Amino acid sequence: MSEAIGPLRRTPLCEMHRQLGARMVAFGGWEMPVQYAGILEEHRAVRERAGLFDVSHMGEIEITGPGALEAVQYLTPNDASRLSAGEVQYSALTTPEGTFVDDITVYKFAADRYWLTVNASNIEKDFAWIREHVISGAEVRNISDEMALLALQGPRAQEILEKLTSVDLGTLRYFRFVEAQVIGIDCCISRTGYTGEDGFEIYISPQHVATLWNALLEAGTPMGLQPCGLGARDTLRLEAKMALYGQDIDDRHTVLEADLGWIVKLEKGEFIGREALVRQKAAGISRKLVGFEMRGRGIARPHYTITRDSQLIGEVTSGGPAPSLGKNIGLGYVAVQYAAIGTEFDIVIRGQPVAARVVPTPFYKRAR
Repeated sequence: MSEAIGPLRRTPLCEMHRQLGARMVAFGGWEMPVQYAGILEEHRAVRERAGLFDVSHMGEIEITGPGALEAVQYLTPNDASRLSAGEVQYSALTTPEGTFVDDITVYKFAADRYWLTVNASNIEKDFAWIREHVISGAEVRNISDEMALLALQGPRAQEILEKLTSVDLGTLRYFRFVEAQVIGIDCCISRTGYTGEDGFEIYISPQHVATLWNALLEAGTPMGLQPCGLGARDTLRLEAKMALYGQDIDDRHTVLEADLGWIVKLEKGEFIGREALVRQKAAGISRKLVGFEMRGRGIARPHYTITRDSQLIGEVTSGGPAPSLGKNIGLGYVAVQYAAIGTEFDIVIRGQPVAARVVPTPFYKRAR
């Protein structure tokens, strides 16, 4: 989780994390908690009860004006015209080559107002990219410093949050959001997350986020709520096959290669990268991101090579234990002829080939 040396940014809850005994690491240019009680314990809390994450390092970019929809349509491959106010869409910012500037979520507040939630390490890059490519009639504003963000995830998340708001959360469907009050404070409650569980992401003013954090812990601790760090966030998202920018997706792999073709709506009209993706779809991809489970003993890690009959066929992008499944799993790009479910290959771990097999993803699916 640690990375480049340099001044680290801190969320408004940084000192609170330290007081709770969190181990802090550098991530995406931020000082963030990697764990409190332990990654395995926090992972299980989210799967079985609930976990609370500080994800205030994420960025928010607002696009407003009469050309807002047209701008979002040009910047992203998904079809934002399908959104109604109060709906969220998973999408991407794409390069002319059809690769990733970033993966994002798009929030529609009104016909002339959209939010893009972007990855922490990409805030400035994404903002510059959007400003460079935005059309006339649309205004772009980086509102990241005006937002803090908490993620309340797990099967008891709704029960916990209902104690603090009058919103009927039972009517708030997945990938929907509502502007409302929590503990009397204006928030945006979004039924989204990065864990594969039910739950909510709550956008709130930085000046009030500590009050909300404490209120959620007070309400949820009797129901098994635990504060969680980046370590559990990573194991949870891997089990759910949720891509991590900089590992599973980047500016070297296209959206189609990343097995995210479902967010590409070629029929909607022009967008950045459309021509490249049309060509690639017609020609067929040569490599694909797949999920695999280890059959031999060993843990796959990013950049480990993938071989078949001692020949290089790909590279691991993410890997580690899957606590919910009791096995070791991973993601990686392989030559497309080796991407079918059931295909066997080797992950080279410290010079030794260890057997693995392509399996269906997501690895973990929550009970509905």
